Amino acid sequence: MSTLSLLAQHVTRRPQRIALLEQIAEQGSITRAAKAAGMSYKAAWDAIDELNNLAEQPLVARSVGGKGGGGARLTSAGERLLQLHQRLQAIQAEVLQAADNDADLRLLGRLMLRTSARNQLGGRVRAIQPQGGNDLIGIELPGGSLIQAQITRSSTAHLQLQPGVSVMVLLKAGWLQLSALEQQPEPGLNALEGTIEQIIPEADGPCEVRIALPNGQTLCAQASAEQLTRQGLALGAPVRTQFAASHVLLGTQA
Repeated sequence: MSTLSLLAQHVTRRPQRIALLEQIAEQGSITRAAKAAGMSYKAAWDAIDELNNLAEQPLVARSVGGKGGGGARLTSAGERLLQLHQRLQAIQAEVLQAADNDADLRLLGRLMLRTSARNQLGGRVRAIQPQGGNDLIGIELPGGSLIQAQITRSSTAHLQLQPGVSVMVLLKAGWLQLSALEQQPEPGLNALEGTIEQIIPEADGPCEVRIALPNGQTLCAQASAEQLTRQGLALGAPVRTQFAASHVLLGTQA
């Protein structure tokens, strides 16, 4: 199954995401689109990050700040996805009519993947290297960046992983370590470099730091205001994000 098909399934289960894409195409503004779709501004950013991270090409192109809280437009990939969703709606109506009872639909709902992980990135298995009782899974992200996940051999078999298989990479925000590029990276950890796109202070905890990767994907990390100041990490600054292979969770479509 292609990445576009997997993504179409993902957004079909979240009609509010589709409504947001439709409003972005119409409004050209994240703030106005969020309001029209019944979402908060922050939820709209989260939704755009999630969709862009799952796609091989960004669906929404954004510009931070300015009138209306920042401009936004659909890319050609986003326009194709909207067109595909319109076709899927007709097919979905046929499926609902074919279901014998509500129990069938409830079962389908339980089979759909939901996760508490803040970061969800689409990727593809590039290599599998045995490592004791575990496997080290090499994953290529859109744009060519490589990361590794360490999972048990039974998990590799259960997920039916092999080179070329599409996977969803799950990372909790608290697992990401931030540092300035001039600092030496910590050996043995995955490393992705990007630019700090947003810093959202939290009243009762660490700041939420959004990091734009060169491939159009976005990471969300957590860091205290003191840590950011100490390392010289401010809005627009380049930053390195590191995380252990054992902290990378993988998912596939059943």
